[in-house]
Amino acid sequence: MTGQILRWNFFIGGHLSTSVPVRLVERTDEGQLVWLETGTPMWHTELPGGAHLRDIPPHDRPAGGYPAKAGRWPMGSALIHQPAGAGHAVFWFFGRRQKFRGWYVNLEHRVHHGEDIDVADHELDINVAPDRTWQWKDERSFAEKTGHPAYWSADEAAAIRAEGARLAGLAEAGTFPFDGSWCDFRPPKHWTTPPLAAAPARTVL
Repeated sequence: MTGQILRWNFFIGGHLSTSVPVRLVERTDEGQLVWLETGTPMWHTELPGGAHLRDIPPHDRPAGGYPAKAGRWPMGSALIHQPAGAGHAVFWFFGRRQKFRGWYVNLEHRVHHGEDIDVADHELDINVAPDRTWQWKDERSFAEKTGHPAYWSADEAAAIRAEGARLAGLAEAGTFPFDGSWCDFRPPKHWTTPPLAAAPARTVL
């Protein structure tokens, strides 16, 4: 149902990084679109010394995961396209006054459990500017993680990169999702910012 609140749970190397509520915009057999509002109350893992989860080797993390603490989504508002069965999601990012800032391709493995959208991040991503020029992001850290049992094998890495290259080709061609559709999206005015959900039931996949 449009406007339904779902939970977008983002995992890195099997450990939860972020759990934030989003609203369903549209769902079809081809996938779904969800809206993530800047400033939305969320949960994120509390890490030692302000470190980032992707920089902590899995064998140095607590087996049960890090504790989650309340915060707010710090990045811009985003419309997220999650195509069914695909190894990626595409974000339309918006800045002040809902100005479109560009696309972001997140390469990932995604599983749906009721109201939960569990995303296992594949590290390698693509930034796509409004003029559809693009560049890889995090290539070095993607290569460093390849072969580690908590991440992906060399064969899986090749498939992940191929998925990214396919999306880059769509950007160059100006075809969906980079055809200009949804760039003027505005959430319905009656949508309020989702409240803080209950603390995540688990912090490891």
